[in-house]
Amino acid sequence: MGLFSKDITTLNDLFVHQLQDIYYAEHQIIKALPKMIDKATDPQLKAGFEQHLRETEGQIRRLEQVFEMHGETPKAVTCPAIDGIIKEANEVAGEVADKRVLDAALIAAAQAVEHYEIARYGTLVSWARQLGRSDCAAILDETLAEEKATDEKLTGMAEGGANAAAEAARPA
Repeated sequence: MGLFSKDITTLNDLFVHQLQDIYYAEHQIIKALPKMIDKATDPQLKAGFEQHLRETEGQIRRLEQVFEMHGETPKAVTCPAIDGIIKEANEVAGEVADKRVLDAALIAAAQAVEHYEIARYGTLVSWARQLGRSDCAAILDETLAEEKATDEKLTGMAEGGANAAAEAARPA
């Protein structure tokens, strides 16, 4: 653990730390989504990002509820993983000139974020159940279901036209 962090010695400590990690991640995603909305050119993709921004705000409220139910104060700890995923997305998006290719790149970046969130929330649900906190697990499972649904929508957009449009952008 970091210099000022409590050592993790129990599953409960790990659970709380992971809550703090995803709490940070969700706040970083809230900051990144408006930029992705601005860059997206496909109206369906733009609308999907806008919907996910609203969902993410609700997910933060749910996390705060889980913290409270678990007797903890909502607190974020830096998550280098999400920082790296978002940094990579910004770099790739900044290098893409063709808008059709950019939309495909934005979908891929968003899916990297979703897969990270799915992994974190899946683990948190499992740990909450192990800790006898089915109340917390139920709330976290709501968010997990939203993350999975968002990932499926992104796959649908990619396979339903964005990838083909990006391929059509290839110079002859």
